[in-house]
Amino acid sequence: MVTTLNKKNAILLITLVALFSSIYNAFLPLHGDEAYYWVWSNNLQSGYYDHPPLIAYFIAFFTYFGDNEFFVRLTNVFCMSVAIFYMYKIALENFNEQIATYSLLLFLSIPLANAGYIITTPDSPLILFWTLSLYFSIKAFQSNKTIYFILAGATLGFAMLSKYTAILLVFSTLIYTLFYRRDLFLNYRYYLSITVAFLVVLPMVFWNYKNDWISFMFQLNHGGLAKTELHYNYILEFFGGHFGVITPVFFTLMLIMIFYKKFYKSEVEVYLLIAFMTTFFFFLYKALYARMELNYDAPAFISASILVSVYMYNKGCKKLFFYGVVTALVLTLLARVGLLFFTLQVQDRMVGYKESVELLAKHREANDALYGNHILSASLLSFYLKDNPETNIANNTRFSQYDMWKKPLKDGLILSYENISYDLMTKYESVKVVDKYELFKGEKLFKTFYIYRVSGAKKEKI
Repeated sequence: MVTTLNKKNAILLITLVALFSSIYNAFLPLHGDEAYYWVWSNNLQSGYYDHPPLIAYFIAFFTYFGDNEFFVRLTNVFCMSVAIFYMYKIALENFNEQIATYSLLLFLSIPLANAGYIITTPDSPLILFWTLSLYFSIKAFQSNKTIYFILAGATLGFAMLSKYTAILLVFSTLIYTLFYRRDLFLNYRYYLSITVAFLVVLPMVFWNYKNDWISFMFQLNHGGLAKTELHYNYILEFFGGHFGVITPVFFTLMLIMIFYKKFYKSEVEVYLLIAFMTTFFFFLYKALYARMELNYDAPAFISASILVSVYMYNKGCKKLFFYGVVTALVLTLLARVGLLFFTLQVQDRMVGYKESVELLAKHREANDALYGNHILSASLLSFYLKDNPETNIANNTRFSQYDMWKKPLKDGLILSYENISYDLMTKYESVKVVDKYELFKGEKLFKTFYIYRVSGAKKEKI
């Protein structure tokens, strides 16, 4: 039997998870993507090549007291905690305390949510403002109060400032309005909400306009827009992966729930279902053409967790819920232990950089320019050097925000996780390997970090 949690105890549980995650996060080296967003936080602007800007603002706020893993990751601990509390409030205010408890325990236990507590990405603020927008939209639809329409629009705008995939919540709300609440099209508050959302995103839209819509176009191409060749292994990988990150019990129930028509008795349930299905099936479709990461549709499982909880409560599935939570916690515990103690095997992109940066620091001279071979190495180089210097990328690699900040090449040091000597010789007169850091998996050499000293930059051909 599952004991219900009132609001006070729900806050206490979420706080304990947040404290545990904050301490846990302090022992993990920074991922290269996190360092990349940290670099953005030191160069605040209204848009970036890869994503909208809100992740940079959050990191800038939380790293005011220190540039280390603990403060960088307070972003996702805060965002996930507030999002989960408002998920609980949606369930509590529209159903009952038992369903709210189910929703809370379900989401807190699954590996997907726990991953959200660990790695800081644009998904962190996206999940926060997606959930807040769901909450305030429901309040607006039910009460018709102006303040809730304003808050729904503002939080939807901030979701768009977090990650462009928030457009799926816009489509979800529009679909719901078209089929269930056409009266809203005659309500001035509805258009006020849209206006507020537009005003929130206007600086980011203007940044894109000034930069030839470069960020919008990158995301469209990154999402496989131009790809037409079918890859059935990608969709199987994406679909099957959810049985791991959501767990076999809860993901199976979510799939059953989609087609169980008798289940949906209220407009809140319908709105939550539309928000889930629009997001999940969009990425399932995109997985036919390109590899989709399992975090892409993470916001969908806020509403899905509530709906599964309603289903299990109505069906009296207390034992199944218990087994589902136990399964989820076992998988989550294995993932957390694996990441903490077997980081190289679980996430090799977090290992070796700190040590190689320390090695590079021994060769650093006063006027050296500093470069990486990729956004990962360039960002982590800046993060782990004590003075957090400006870095860039010296060689040819995929276009990134670094290219938008690029300056003429200078003499200095380059950190690379692969041998790029040939590429560097096309850019410098002198290229020398001054040191190496070798990373082993057991007795087998896994990766070599090269430290180059380069001088005599050649003029770039136009």
